Amino acid sequence: MAYSFADARRSLETEKDAIRRRWSRHGLWVAVGVYVGFAAPDSWLIPDVAPTTIAARLVIAFAALLAFEVLRIAKARTIWLDVTCASALVVGYIGWLWPAVASHDTTAMSYYMIFGAIFMMGANLFFSFSFRLSVATSGIVLLAFFISIYWVFPTTPAYRLAFGLFYISCFLFTSFVNWRLNVERSNVLLNAAEARYQQWAATERGLELLELSNTDYLTGIENRRALDRRLDECWEGWRKHRRAFAVILIDVDFFKRFNDQYGHQEGDRCLTVIAKSLRDVVSSSHGTIGRYGGEEFIVVMPTGTPEMAKSMANRIRRDIEDLAIAHAERPDDRSVVTVSVGVAVTRQQSGDKVERIVREADLALYAAKATGRNCVRVFDPSLPRPDDSVGKLVPLLAAAIDRNLVSLVYQPIFDVDGVARAVEALMRFKMPDGTAVSPKIFIPVAEQTGAILELGRWAIETACRDILMTDRMATVSVNVSPVQLKSADFASNVSDILKECGISGSRLALEITEGLHMEMQSEVFKCIADLRALGVEIWLDDFGSGFAGLSWLRAIEFQTVKVDRTFLHDCSNPRGLTMLQDMISLIRNRGNTILVEGVETAAQLSLLRELGIDRVQGFHLGMPVSADMLKAA
Repeated sequence: MAYSFADARRSLETEKDAIRRRWSRHGLWVAVGVYVGFAAPDSWLIPDVAPTTIAARLVIAFAALLAFEVLRIAKARTIWLDVTCASALVVGYIGWLWPAVASHDTTAMSYYMIFGAIFMMGANLFFSFSFRLSVATSGIVLLAFFISIYWVFPTTPAYRLAFGLFYISCFLFTSFVNWRLNVERSNVLLNAAEARYQQWAATERGLELLELSNTDYLTGIENRRALDRRLDECWEGWRKHRRAFAVILIDVDFFKRFNDQYGHQEGDRCLTVIAKSLRDVVSSSHGTIGRYGGEEFIVVMPTGTPEMAKSMANRIRRDIEDLAIAHAERPDDRSVVTVSVGVAVTRQQSGDKVERIVREADLALYAAKATGRNCVRVFDPSLPRPDDSVGKLVPLLAAAIDRNLVSLVYQPIFDVDGVARAVEALMRFKMPDGTAVSPKIFIPVAEQTGAILELGRWAIETACRDILMTDRMATVSVNVSPVQLKSADFASNVSDILKECGISGSRLALEITEGLHMEMQSEVFKCIADLRALGVEIWLDDFGSGFAGLSWLRAIEFQTVKVDRTFLHDCSNPRGLTMLQDMISLIRNRGNTILVEGVETAAQLSLLRELGIDRVQGFHLGMPVSADMLKAA
């Protein structure tokens, strides 16, 4: 709120007014006490009229106090309190003087009248009258004196001159003193108002600096420093009083792509709009929202259960998506900005440091990114821990195609009679220094970051050009990720590739890995149906390695089912052989082509021939090689 020098002066005027009211009351009571106390000199110096003057003193004193207190209780303006006090001085002087001048002891009275000057002084000694009110009060007292000395009280010319000059001197002196005091009071008021304004300005500058030190410069919400302090406060409340709270981490999906496409100014605007939306949502739940770095935000909020925290997280996710901020460069099927959200709530196993719950929220956020983004994940102790050492892969995977860091090798697939009928495309990745990285490491990272969408499309197109357009093999199979199948435009991308390459969809097979625990979602089934409509074969890879294989066999008609290599390798004992035979019977009853991978010995190949397997694959038959070497083979 703006605060000016005029505001400071008005504030001081208000305080000064309150002080004047207190001092007027104090001054009146003191003046009345002195006034009544002079009843004793009345009885000594003018005893013949003392009863009358004393009675007048008491009546006037009581009336003055009564009038003042009534006005004060009624909260009358200060000026009326001052007028009441001034009137009490004037009435008190005249009310005493009128009966006193009737005294027969003229000598005593002639000296006693000098004390009338006290009434003039009282206007400045006991009160804080304005200059005009003080002059008016003193002037009436002076006028009453001259009337009494010239017309009522018989005195000599010398007496009149001497006492007249004395009273005039008192009048001028007290008026001058009052003028100086009012000037000083005005100066003090101005100086005090200026000092107060400067103090306010300094305080405001301090508050602004404090706010700036705790505020994110871009979005206006709290920064990491303020959030760390808030986290410490909540942690103390949890540790000492078991007041539960939740930490919610929010990350803007594919924000780097947004910046690259639209520029950093639009990126900053995007973050600002998101921050405002988050603040509106969180403020209603008494939570704290801050920017935790880059495109990541954090919410700290009191909550009783994980369900409440998850409900808030889902509301955040929906509200950001409803902002409909255009993001045309996303590698998935969406075209607006979305967020991934990780949630962690205090629990008995939260450890002894606040960093633990933040780490748990970060793991939940990691899980949200790894499962397609634009979703909410609540921390669970069973969530996989990301390997921090693979963080350097993220920027490399994003540029892997342009920098030629990825390549394809092809492993033949044979009939049991030894004829190669198809090849499987396998992706390889190497670091800029030539160091090879295992697919078990870089594929999960690519899925988490979304890079798998571009890498997967590149793999399908490259395999079609290397194998099918050159007729090196009749069929090529390519592994696809669940992230790809959840993308709405994946089937249309495959269709475009087939048209560009001029090949039939029946020559392309896409392998779905059962071990990835892919959820059976409607968009996945629709994508598979669209692919089947193109003639593309759908194979089930690594059957038996996970927990959903039978469900997938029941839900989808696969042309080929690849049995996981571990079942073949376990055939060295009767129990393992029985399991392989049972699995083959199950698949054969479903009418699927059976392909067993991992054939590494002649004995294994002989066993598979005895079992009537349709196709085989393994190092014993053919190693993964480049397309050129495949042609030579």
